[in-house]
Amino acid sequence: MDAPKGPIFQPLYQQIRDLLLERITSGEWSPGTYIPSEAALAASYNVSVGTLRKALNELVEENVVIRQQGKGTSVATHDADRALFRFFNLRRHDGERALPMSMMLSRSQRKATADEARDLGIAVGAQVIHIRRVRELDHEPVLLESITLDAARFAGLDKQPEVLPNTLYQLYQQRFGMTVAHADETIIAMAAGKPEVEFLGVKEGEPLLQVRRIARDYQGVAIERRISSVHTLHYGYFHQI
Repeated sequence: MDAPKGPIFQPLYQQIRDLLLERITSGEWSPGTYIPSEAALAASYNVSVGTLRKALNELVEENVVIRQQGKGTSVATHDADRALFRFFNLRRHDGERALPMSMMLSRSQRKATADEARDLGIAVGAQVIHIRRVRELDHEPVLLESITLDAARFAGLDKQPEVLPNTLYQLYQQRFGMTVAHADETIIAMAAGKPEVEFLGVKEGEPLLQVRRIARDYQGVAIERRISSVHTLHYGYFHQI
């Protein structure tokens, strides 16, 4: 018989980190907002500046807040470049990065499949918005993306805006108040099928990568399910540990 587990105690700085994150997720400090100074926050929580700074360091490392020299600390926003280069991990084999450009193939609202419902944490048959698009690098089609969103959280996105931006995470944050804080990715080998042949210009059966991503908010709730077929003739998946 297992011994009963005792209470879990968090270091003080982690408790302060959680309190700060709660104020951000509640909307008290919205994206782009400068939060109070370290001294002011330390005084409000009755802790040392060193403890407060350690808590903020955690949030900086998690990309929740950004320190700006001479200005202070602000809640992170998904500006186009930052969102692209934080979450877009393809690089040319020579190490150079290229800016992806997107072309939408289809956008619709329909019932969720069992897999989509599981990944998004919604009921099977609940309404989802499904987006398919091709992304080009250096004018060459490299990714075929299938994106699924909970329609209840993204009401109207199946129709508006008429032209979707290249950086969807910026749209999620600015229009719907949904901030992608981190993502879980699984990468597997796959063989090209008819959609990849049509839109990526590869041969049927050609080896590709499939990247399965669940994008999550600050609290770990799934925001987006994205499955990408990747042609790796000139590009590879890059991740720095």
